[in-house]
Amino acid sequence: MLTQDVRNTLFDVADLNQLKSALSRLPAVDVGEFISDLSPERRAIAFRILKKDQAISVFEYLPPDIQEELIGSLHDTQVFQIVEAMRPDDRAELFDELPAGVVKRLLQRLSPTERQATALILGYAEGTAGRVMTTEFVQLRGGLTVGEALNKIRLTDQDKETIYYAYVTDDNHKLVRVVSLRQLLFSLPDALIRDIASDRLIKARTEMPQEEVAQLMKRYDLLALPVVDREDRLVGIVTIDDVVDILEEEATEDIQKLAGVSGGDEAALSPPWTTIRKRLPWLVGVMGLYIGAASAIAPFQKVISLVPVLAVIMPIFSNTGGTVGIQALTVTIRGLGIGEVTPKDTLKILRKEILAGFGTALSLGLTMIGLSLIWAPPQERWVALVAGLVMAMNVFVAVTLGTLLPMAMKRLKLDPALISGPLLTTMLDAVGFIIFLSLISVSLNVLHLSP
Repeated sequence: MLTQDVRNTLFDVADLNQLKSALSRLPAVDVGEFISDLSPERRAIAFRILKKDQAISVFEYLPPDIQEELIGSLHDTQVFQIVEAMRPDDRAELFDELPAGVVKRLLQRLSPTERQATALILGYAEGTAGRVMTTEFVQLRGGLTVGEALNKIRLTDQDKETIYYAYVTDDNHKLVRVVSLRQLLFSLPDALIRDIASDRLIKARTEMPQEEVAQLMKRYDLLALPVVDREDRLVGIVTIDDVVDILEEEATEDIQKLAGVSGGDEAALSPPWTTIRKRLPWLVGVMGLYIGAASAIAPFQKVISLVPVLAVIMPIFSNTGGTVGIQALTVTIRGLGIGEVTPKDTLKILRKEILAGFGTALSLGLTMIGLSLIWAPPQERWVALVAGLVMAMNVFVAVTLGTLLPMAMKRLKLDPALISGPLLTTMLDAVGFIIFLSLISVSLNVLHLSP
């Protein structure tokens, strides 16, 4: 990773040839990071001075918005050379970000093979195995010998994205076996591929959600996973670098949903207007939720005026219950996200959360009683018992909702992360305030303290 001083030094050299020489010695990922941090004018200059092969490699490491920006600043010939040389899956990802007219023009200039591969990937829905796969893989016939297979890989498959696995198909391109490069290297040259290849196939369907693909590869420690269509024909593979991107994307999406941030991936250094555009819709929505919670308090304004200490107790009550709920929600969503638990484990998880919640409820309830006794005047200390009781009840409600809601979403085949923190805390506030203030009202009547 390049420090800011190194970045400045690289670009401040007087001779651009020195800059070109310095960049040529760096890995493509570091050059991509360096170019991404430059101003648009300097970015175009730095990219143009790269050698053709390096520019192609660096381009794939640039964020989509910068790729789009550079395409607009480069000559058509340079653009077509770069796009033609990209991996089909990376090219499809780029095309998702470009205007339809630009995509059409670029597709027309691609070679028939590359155009067909890109169109195949673009034909699948976003977020599926078909959309993240690459069509560059090693394909063998079962009748080849090990020696013939190695010669084929050496002569025709050197540009494939990965050669760690070779996939054996029949005359209809159906996937029948898989063989690793290790097996090929340590088998006799005259051995037949069909005799050494394994028929224990782990594969994904083109319509399988990308997060399930990542979980499958993680479970079986695979470097690549074959993707087949509905007729079991091999159409592509998902590689480990794609899985890293998928896991980062899914984790980012879940964290943002949990925090109530909309609009996709928001970078820490996004422009202020971008931040406003992505956060404001959620903030307005959350304000609407809080209005709903406040409406639960409105009928009890007279009660609060009779027992002023409630104004001190209620914020603690609200924040604590919300925090407990978010803790349970986060643990449950993480477990569902990484495949650690499924909706079948609902009762098991709920039992664990309730047992843990019992100790938490007792501790927080006693703490609430202590605080209420400190703040309440002598004539209002009976409020402490009600506050402690409701705090304990709210903890149980929080752990229950934090566990059951994402499990229910998963069972309905919806994203559990849609149950955001603000939504859960608002629900807990509304329920907790109604119970708390209702009990206070009953107590006032019992004690004949109401006017």
